[in-house]
Amino acid sequence: MLINPDIPFDAARSEFRWDLPADFNIGRAVSDDWAAREPDRVCLQHFSPDGDHLSLTYGELAKRSNAFARGLASLGVQPGDRVALMLPQGFATVIAHVAIYKMGAIAVPLALLFGVEALGHRLKASGAKVLVTTETGAGKVAPIREGLPNIEALVIAVGEPGEHVSFASLIEDHSDAPLEIETGLEDPAMMIFTSGTTGPPKGALHAHRVLIGHIPGVQTHHEFLPQPGDRLWTPADWAWAGGLLNVLLPGLLLGVPVVSSPAQKFDPELAFRILDEMDVRNAFIPPTALRIMKTAKDPRARFNLKLRTIGSGGESLGRETYEWAKRELGLTINEFYGQTECNLVLASCQAKGVTKGGAIGQTVPGHEVAVIDGDGNPVPAGKAGQIAVKRPDPVMFLGYWQNEAATKAKFIGDWLLTGDQGVRDEEGYVTFFGRDDDVITSSGYRIGPSEIEDCLAGHPGVALAAAVGKPDPVRTEIVKAYVVPADGYEPGEALSNEIRDWVKTRLSAHEYPREITFVESLPLTTTGKVIRRELRERAIAEASGGR
Repeated sequence: MLINPDIPFDAARSEFRWDLPADFNIGRAVSDDWAAREPDRVCLQHFSPDGDHLSLTYGELAKRSNAFARGLASLGVQPGDRVALMLPQGFATVIAHVAIYKMGAIAVPLALLFGVEALGHRLKASGAKVLVTTETGAGKVAPIREGLPNIEALVIAVGEPGEHVSFASLIEDHSDAPLEIETGLEDPAMMIFTSGTTGPPKGALHAHRVLIGHIPGVQTHHEFLPQPGDRLWTPADWAWAGGLLNVLLPGLLLGVPVVSSPAQKFDPELAFRILDEMDVRNAFIPPTALRIMKTAKDPRARFNLKLRTIGSGGESLGRETYEWAKRELGLTINEFYGQTECNLVLASCQAKGVTKGGAIGQTVPGHEVAVIDGDGNPVPAGKAGQIAVKRPDPVMFLGYWQNEAATKAKFIGDWLLTGDQGVRDEEGYVTFFGRDDDVITSSGYRIGPSEIEDCLAGHPGVALAAAVGKPDPVRTEIVKAYVVPADGYEPGEALSNEIRDWVKTRLSAHEYPREITFVESLPLTTTGKVIRRELRERAIAEASGGR
């Protein structure tokens, strides 16, 4: 499902037609199909801090995933069963994913950073039969194991297996011959939990077709991937839809080597080193990570960067970071938009002139996206409303796992409701306004936090910032900012006044933060999004005197 790069973007959108096969299996498509043609083609490369970088071929991936699938079957896993993965980026993670898809089971990716409560909720909700994890991950599960009756085995891929099953042994003890299991486009393949920015995480169930559905969006923001020499990397956890479906699986499907890197707290210097040493040409870097990378001095002078494209999404990028990348990296960041339930439906493409600072892009070929009102009717250009995606769409989820009520509430007619407020302009660009719950109502104005946060990020004394509404008896709400100060800046009233004036003179008098609290860090999901819900709750508690 490739986009024609030789025609204008509008024409590509109007001419695009989905041609979906009757049968499709993600696992075979990203390993066996390539192994049959080019078994020695490199599909994965792993960055090691000591410089001992590793490679894996499609032939090796196909054989190891076949053997691991049989190993999972020996543990009782059958088609339709859920297998959870809590692993860092690396070869074992890919082998496990591919094996699960091949055998018709359902992968449930989980972030290594999850605490016991978050992990327990997802394992229990999904009913996972097996957990593939690390020695450390097994330690997290130990205190809650009795409350997870569905878990029949833990497979340890990193560290000592101890009393649990060895990942390596499962591969060594089973045949690597191809599997014969068939799956259809609509058969479930993966369950990705929502990030929990606005409520308890829900398991979004996706079919095998979801990978095909992502290809036009990936091609758009990576400017017609694959091109000779292309190589993909993201610091985003592969447990997130952004890491798994925007980078890892599309790269494998398109024959583009994917770079993995060890789990660590995000370090801008290390990120630039990975880009340099691994010859990365195409990167997906979330907005928060890009803002942190802005702290690195003269990156092009100190690192040999070969970047061809950078895509960014997951939250609003903002004009400040967009302009920084043009100035410091010599690249236009292609911003894109989607969510766990229906990902990568809006995107930018600088190569086709589809780019605008502060906007999240235009509709990707193959999808129908609108800004709608509360009755499900598209609103005219310039009017705010909710971003919605029309069904059927191959990238759209099957539904929330065992939650028909939430699935039904996600739609109005044939429109999937994203819960995100936005505005479409006359040219077709959509600007993200904020989630429904994030919009601040102050003195009769509806204020989106993204624009304020973008402006705050432009102040040299601000490393990271988030804006929320704080209840106010006069104005309904006031804008309150939580700010992580940049290195070398002293938090206090002087800096607060400077930041207030900065926003007031650049946006408007009703949008500047009337209150600023300096913090050491912001609450983030494992995908790097600010959890504004926690900050709103903090602001509400402050307004009520801490009650």
